[in-house]
Amino acid sequence: MRPGLASESLRELAPLLAEEGIDVDNNDVPDLDTLQQAMNRAIERQNMVRFTPVGQARELAAVTLRLAAEAITDGGTRLAAAILDQAQPESADGSAATVAGCIGVALGLLDQWLTGHDHSAPADLGKLTRLPAGHWTGGRAAADIVTLARKGRAFDSLDALIVRQGGQHVLYGSAIALAAALQAWSQHAGTPLPDLARMTIR
Repeated sequence: MRPGLASESLRELAPLLAEEGIDVDNNDVPDLDTLQQAMNRAIERQNMVRFTPVGQARELAAVTLRLAAEAITDGGTRLAAAILDQAQPESADGSAATVAGCIGVALGLLDQWLTGHDHSAPADLGKLTRLPAGHWTGGRAAADIVTLARKGRAFDSLDALIVRQGGQHVLYGSAIALAAALQAWSQHAGTPLPDLARMTIR
């Protein structure tokens, strides 16, 4: 914790809290229970925005995931880590992929692919997807993500995944799971993985 963090967080949430009828600038703060409920709702909405990038932010996340998936499939653990580590916690000017954006895009795609809701994916992709052998940073998170995505619940389980595994492991795990799904799809369709990644990770 650093000094002023609570105040800074409250400032970030101020617009969302205002929609809940709470004016933090004028100390218009109700009882603690009401404030806590409003904060929970505001944080949930803020997280939804962070983990659901659009436009340029989504394209940057997609490019990062494509490159990482190719590196993972080729067994390039160091290269994959270097690619994923370029994602930033925040990107005020929108010039870099964010950790939240990469995680959100990957989990959203996996939920669609592994449940058969994306009709361009093989209908049994959930069953075909197998994680790569060996010890990978984020391997446990990847196993959890694949299990959840087969039920269409990976994105909705974001908070629990991050609390249980930690942000870096969820970032790495989501990329590993995405790479595994792409590899299974590539083998099933006979399409080179780089081409498939460009067509599907958007």
